[in-house]
Amino acid sequence: MQTSEQVVSLAKTNFLPDLDSSEIQQLQRDTAQSLNLPVFFSDTLKSGEKGPELAVIPAGQYEMGSSYDEFGHRKEEYPQHYTQIQKPFAIGRFTVTADEFELFRKDTEFFVRPDLIWSKGKEPVINIRLADANLYLEWLSDQTGESYRLPTEAEWEYAARAGSTTAFHFGDEVTCKEVHFHSLFPYNEAKNNKRWFLPRCSPLAKVLEVGTKPANLWGLHDVHGNVWEFTSTYWKDSHLFNNRDGSDNSNFISPLYVTKGGSWFDEAIHARSAARKKRLFDEMDTNLGFRVVREISS
Repeated sequence: MQTSEQVVSLAKTNFLPDLDSSEIQQLQRDTAQSLNLPVFFSDTLKSGEKGPELAVIPAGQYEMGSSYDEFGHRKEEYPQHYTQIQKPFAIGRFTVTADEFELFRKDTEFFVRPDLIWSKGKEPVINIRLADANLYLEWLSDQTGESYRLPTEAEWEYAARAGSTTAFHFGDEVTCKEVHFHSLFPYNEAKNNKRWFLPRCSPLAKVLEVGTKPANLWGLHDVHGNVWEFTSTYWKDSHLFNNRDGSDNSNFISPLYVTKGGSWFDEAIHARSAARKKRLFDEMDTNLGFRVVREISS
């Protein structure tokens, strides 16, 4: 068995797109084993309940952003650049659900505004602000004794891509079978310049339960579509001054944050791995949620 230091060192030399799917999944298994963790796991809360299910994500290098020839490309996704994720971390396999957020609400008496639409059960929690998400993460850290936070934009895209270089981790075409997007604004038809088409998807003007769509190679569900997801990264109009280690730029502050993933309300082009959208720090919406990151010490 390789030590955690050996696996991390090996991952740092790996350019993920150079690996095939079996090698990418093996890297994840080797990393988890070296850290004495299952590939998928949950921390236990003080109440005995389980926290969000997590997936171990290995260290590695990838190309962040999109090229000019990717359909749907926007200027804020440029320039493409190599980013080295320096150490492994764990990320939520799903966006945080209404049920998971309810444990926090009951324990802290978090105020739920009665004038807003709220999700339920295994649907992603919605209509919360970035500050509310951070309160949940602080509570989760206290409950588990581990360090929870939001992903950086670079970490989110790295985990979502899982070694892929295509518009979606499935490839360069996508349907409603893989992604929950607005049925009137599909990707393939728009890409092929079909102005008139019969929608292949039933119109579903709401969030779906997490895990409804297939997972990527690292076991993450719904990184494309369903709800936009908060990151900890301040919005910039390009990737020009990004840190190349996947961390946030501490010298830059803005009232706007990056969200990733697209949603049920948006065109499919916004669900691409490279796509990004700016949101105000106090913004809330029925198509906006978040996914957790749990730091791992070797």
